[in-house]
Amino acid sequence: MEYHATGCILCGSPLKYFDVQRMQECSLCHRQVLSNACCEEGHFICDRCHAGAAVDISLDICMKSISTDPAEILTALMSVSGIHMHGPEHHVLVGSALLAACRNAGAEIDMPKAIQELRNRAGMVPGGACGAWGTCGAAVSCGIAYSVLHKTSPLSEEYWALGNKLTSECLSAIAKHGGPRCCKRDGYSALIAASDFIRKHDGIKIKVAKKPVCIFNQNNHQCLGKKCPYHKG
Repeated sequence: MEYHATGCILCGSPLKYFDVQRMQECSLCHRQVLSNACCEEGHFICDRCHAGAAVDISLDICMKSISTDPAEILTALMSVSGIHMHGPEHHVLVGSALLAACRNAGAEIDMPKAIQELRNRAGMVPGGACGAWGTCGAAVSCGIAYSVLHKTSPLSEEYWALGNKLTSECLSAIAKHGGPRCCKRDGYSALIAASDFIRKHDGIKIKVAKKPVCIFNQNNHQCLGKKCPYHKG
């Protein structure tokens, strides 16, 4: 089956959102899931099916990367066929790109273990959290990556504080550009903020070398155009 890159992955219709979550049946796996969105034709795709096997392929790319630029890594991950314009798969990809860049810059990370743990945690952040929770999954993903990097727990002291501060700086960078949401724009903004933070506080020499240029905007019906800092126009 060929899936659509934007909107409903089954039919391409625009999504509609509800003020209150309702129980819906996934049109692919038929699981019953609480969600506040479906498409205008009534299709609902759960987060697990939305990500699909494309995330596995992306994470394999992440494991093999040698770049210390997390935005460059993220672009490669998001370019994999099957990664959609928007969706909860980005909650895994953003933090994975950050961990890969840190590893490539010399941080001691057991990548298979770290990536799996990040994926487990990020999988609990639902699609649409940026609107429903007021907390974008791209920023949370960077916070998860930082917590995995430092093995932070609720009882940690220094890194408990730093992890929350990093996430807040990512959120601030994302919010600065306004809505509607864009998983690409938000991912880049979060990684730029996270890279600056990690260089300053951890001495890990990762850096977004130059401002990312978005190659995905043709699939974003709500693109901000020239108002987006990464717009190629």
